[in-house]
Amino acid sequence: MSTATVSTLRGARLPKWSPYAIAGGSVGLAIAIGLAAGLDSRVQWGLIAAILFLVGTYGIAARVEGKRQAKDRIATSLVWVAFLLAVIPLVSLVWVTVKRGVKVLDLYFLTHSMGVVADTEPGGGIYHAIIGSLEQVGLATLIAAPVGVLTAIYLVEYGRGKLSKAITFFVDVMTGIPSIVAGLFILSLMLQFEMQPFGFAGSLALAILMMPVVVRSTEEMLKLVPNELREASLALGVPKWRTILKVVLPTSIGGITTGIMLSVARIAGETAPVLLLVFGNPFINTNPFEGAQSSLPLYIYQQYANSAGSGAAYDRAWAASLTLIAFVMILNLVARGIARWKAPKTGR
Repeated sequence: MSTATVSTLRGARLPKWSPYAIAGGSVGLAIAIGLAAGLDSRVQWGLIAAILFLVGTYGIAARVEGKRQAKDRIATSLVWVAFLLAVIPLVSLVWVTVKRGVKVLDLYFLTHSMGVVADTEPGGGIYHAIIGSLEQVGLATLIAAPVGVLTAIYLVEYGRGKLSKAITFFVDVMTGIPSIVAGLFILSLMLQFEMQPFGFAGSLALAILMMPVVVRSTEEMLKLVPNELREASLALGVPKWRTILKVVLPTSIGGITTGIMLSVARIAGETAPVLLLVFGNPFINTNPFEGAQSSLPLYIYQQYANSAGSGAAYDRAWAASLTLIAFVMILNLVARGIARWKAPKTGR
């Protein structure tokens, strides 16, 4: 078949640069429409540009390539528009946090507590909040990770019948439980025993929120382990518990660790249960089992709520927010690194 025949069968095609040209034209036209209509919000301009881009892509593609190819292009364009609509707010959030957070974020800020510094005065730091967050999240992880992993092992390896279905149902319910409910549950126990706010109470509430995430992620990782590995081990006479310990868990340890890391990142930003149970403390308290503590999310909330319009308090809140984002980002990077390190090796 000659080149001319192939070209005829393929039909007319838009050049590769056409999406960029349509996007540029849509942005320019959206700006013109926004200025003419008196629209001050750039968000409105962006939405108009997205609509014009979709309409323009379909119209031009349908005229040049036909309606069938135009539908394919509009589907691809919808994916790109949805991606940009999701990414732009995230990039904007990070940019604003970095821009406002770096004003007071330095070594002094990271190594000092608020102490006797009033919320409306300059100075102070987040050292006490960092200690509180690390201890509370660490204790919650020590509680939730073993319980969650063992529960997932039971559901995948042993779970049969009504008990397994009941556990699965309650795990699904706990996955969507509001954080304030977990805090109220622990608070009711504290009131019954007439206990004062302390850091470990916040850890218990965070562990309740973390457990279902660990169970679900670990369960999915265990299901990915090929049954042939289990059968080969059992065929050699290895007990089931030892097969799980020596074959199943080492095979899925990368995914399990990643799930635990991501669940830690999920609870690191919780404010409501910490506000109810830990109460906040401007001084350094390294004992989570006695006395009120602080945490990064609680510190951010208190600085904003008690600022009374003070620029110093706002700056500290943004700097603490940047620190919390960096902490969560580091956890996510560590999780990805562990997943890649422990991933099954392919090839010879």
